[in-house]
Amino acid sequence: MSAVFLTRASAAWLLLAALTLSSWVLGTSQGSGDGHAVASLTIICVAAFKIRLVGLYFMELRDAPGVLRWIFEGYCVVLTTLLGVMYLVH
Repeated sequence: MSAVFLTRASAAWLLLAALTLSSWVLGTSQGSGDGHAVASLTIICVAAFKIRLVGLYFMELRDAPGVLRWIFEGYCVVLTTLLGVMYLVH
């Protein structure tokens, strides 16, 4: 049973849970004050990192062929950049 708690997937899951909680706290504590733009961009980056974790550890892209993994990594970078720019332009 202890082997279940020592896997990379379980560590990724715990990190996903912690990131979800931290982004929720960050989003609810900022409100409409001065730091809401920074908080929103941080939440976008955290969400993109969570997408990356899910892809690498639960969709097994970590062990996929290099081209497939780099396409996924590029998708994460492009998505984060596009969402950040869209937020700033809005």
